[in-house]
Amino acid sequence: MSHGDNVLIVGAGIAGMEASLMLAKSGKKVYLVEKLPLIGGNTIKNEESFPNLECSTCMVAPIQQAVLQDPNIETMTLSTVKKIEGEAGHFNVSVLKKARYVSMTDCIGCGMCYDPCPVSFSNEWEENLGEKKAIYVPTAGSLPNVPAIDSSRCLNLTGQKECNACAEACMFGAIDLTEADATIDIEVGAIILAIGSELLDASKLTRYGYGRYPGVYTSMEFERLFASNGPTAGEITLRNSEKQPRSVAIIHCVGRDETGYCSGICCMHSFKHAHFLKHKLGDVKLYNLYSDICVPDKTYQKFFEDIKKETQLIYHPSFKSVSVDGDEEMLTVHYVDASEKKQSIAVEMVILASAVVPGGDAKTLAGIAGIDLDEKGFLASRNDRLGAVETNRDGVFIAGCAEGPKDIQNSVIQAESAVGRVLTCLSANSSV
Repeated sequence: MSHGDNVLIVGAGIAGMEASLMLAKSGKKVYLVEKLPLIGGNTIKNEESFPNLECSTCMVAPIQQAVLQDPNIETMTLSTVKKIEGEAGHFNVSVLKKARYVSMTDCIGCGMCYDPCPVSFSNEWEENLGEKKAIYVPTAGSLPNVPAIDSSRCLNLTGQKECNACAEACMFGAIDLTEADATIDIEVGAIILAIGSELLDASKLTRYGYGRYPGVYTSMEFERLFASNGPTAGEITLRNSEKQPRSVAIIHCVGRDETGYCSGICCMHSFKHAHFLKHKLGDVKLYNLYSDICVPDKTYQKFFEDIKKETQLIYHPSFKSVSVDGDEEMLTVHYVDASEKKQSIAVEMVILASAVVPGGDAKTLAGIAGIDLDEKGFLASRNDRLGAVETNRDGVFIAGCAEGPKDIQNSVIQAESAVGRVLTCLSANSSV
C-alpha cells in the first residue's frame, strides 16, 4: 500500500471512530489522532442517548474496542497535529505525541498506581465535580484502560520532589517517568477533521448565576451527575451536599441570542434530563422554561409527548427575560410570561441547556489545515458543492460536530459521507 492510500483522522469521537472503521474495512491505513488519553468523545459522557435511552457506554464500547483492535488503525492518543503540508494524495503531516509515561502494552489497568499518588486536583472530564490524581484515567471504563500522567501536576516531572510512588506501586514495571514527547511524521492521501464541539461557557452569561450559586448546573454537569460511572455513581445530589433536589428548573436555549443559532439537540437533552429526574427522584417538581422547542427527527416527537406528562412546560417569549438569583439553599428563576407579566418559581436546582459552540481547537486546526471557518466559528464546508463534508482545500474533509451541532445519528451519517468522498479522492489521485 502506498502512503497516498493512508488517511489521517483528527478526533476520536463517534464520527472519527466510525470513519476510521469504515476506511480500515476498505483496506486503508488510518492514523486516528486524539488529544485526550481516551477515545469515544462526548458521547461516552452521556449515561443514555435519546430518543430510545440506550446505554451510551454500552453502545460505544464495542466501537471503541473495534478501533483499538483493528490492525489498519493506528490510534494516537494524547496527540495533536502540528503541521499539514502538501496536497490531496500527498500530504505530509507532523503529529506531536505527548508522553503517557505508562506503557500501553505492559499496563493491565489494575489501578494500583492511583492511591499512592499524593497529588489530587479537579477532574475536568467529570466537569470538575470530582477529583483525579496526577496519574489517572479520565473516568471509569476509559478505553484504552491505561492511565496517563499529567506532567504539569506530577511532583517528579515538575521537579518539586523526587516522587516515584506510582512506579513503586506498579508490579509490572509499566511506568517510565523518563519517557519523552515525540514528533511523528506521517504521509497520507486524505484527511478527515472530526474534532467535535463544546458547550457555551455558561459563566459568561451572568444572569443565570452559574458559578455564583452552587445549585446551578450546566447540562453536561448534570449528565455526569446522573451517570453511573460519574463522580457520584449516579446519585443525583446537590453540589457539596448529599441532599437530593425536590424541585428543578431546566432552562432551554441558554446562549441562543449570543450565538445566533439553534443548536438543534438541546431540547432533546433537556427532555431527557427531565425523564432522568422524574424516574430517579419520583415526585420531584419539574419545570422546563422555553421560548422555542426543536424536536426535528421523526422519532423525537413521541419522546417529547411522553415527557410533557412528567414536567411543567413554561413558555416565555424572550430568551433574555430569564434570570436566576438566590442563595446556597434555594434559587429563584425569574421570567416574563406570554402576557408580559413578571413571574418567578422557586427551585433547589437549575440546569442550563447551553448552546453548542465550536471546539476550542477549531481555529488553530483550521489554520494548520489551511481551511476556512464559517461565520459561527465551526469548520466550514464548501458552498459550491452538494453535501457538507468538503472544505476549501482538496483532500481535507470534515465530519460530525466539527461542522456544526448534530446528534449521534447525523454525526455518523456525515462520517459515512466523508468516507465516501475520501475513497473517491484517493482513487482519483492514485490514477494520476
